[in-house]
Amino acid sequence: MITPQMKELLEYYNSGLQKYKEAKFQEALELFQKALSIIPDDGPSIEYSKRCKEFIQDPPPIDWDGVYVMKTK
Repeated sequence: MITPQMKELLEYYNSGLQKYKEAKFQEALELFQKALSIIPDDGPSIEYSKRCKEFIQDPPPIDWDGVYVMKTK
């Protein structure tokens, strides 16, 4: 069963994921952070927040296809 809390988190997460795929990283980060304000240990929101911060600092190439390439192990 999905709780109202989880439903709200999923709305923010899914919106953030859409912005991420559109390379709108600042907007995506804000949405993932809203998701984390609901459930602070949500793993996917934590990971995408990190990726957004990386891409804000070091944007991907213009022809970026949405795939995240790890630079360290």
